[in-house]
Amino acid sequence: MTSWTADELDRIGNATELRVASTRKDGTLRRYVIIWVVRAGDDLYIRSAFGTDNPWYRRAKTSGTGRIKAGGVERDVTFAEPAPDVHRSLDAAYHTKYDRYGEALVSPVVGPIAAEATLRLLPRD
Repeated sequence: MTSWTADELDRIGNATELRVASTRKDGTLRRYVIIWVVRAGDDLYIRSAFGTDNPWYRRAKTSGTGRIKAGGVERDVTFAEPAPDVHRSLDAAYHTKYDRYGEALVSPVVGPIAAEATLRLLPRD
C-alpha cells in the first residue's frame, strides 16, 4: 500500500481547504467540492459537515475512490473507514485548526454526527 510522504502530510495537513472529487463509474472525476481536512498522526481525514446525507459524501462512499487537491499536492485517493477510536483526536484537530472561524462553522464537523461522516484518505498510485 502506498503511504503519504512527510512532505505531503505537512502540505495537505496544513492547508486550510481541500478539494475533493469522487470517481464516477466510467472512471471520470466528478466536480471538486471544497471541504476542510485534518491530520492525525500519519493520516489525513475529511468529514461531511452535514452528515452522511451530504451528496459529496454519499458519492465518495459509493465510489470509494477519487482525487484530492490541497497545499499544492494533487493525489488519487481511496476513501476508507476511520478507526473507531480516532474521533476524539479528530474533533480536537478540527477545533485546533478551525476554531478561528467560529463555532457556527466548526460545530458541524465535530461530535457524533460528524464522526459518522468521516473518511480516511489513503493515497493511491
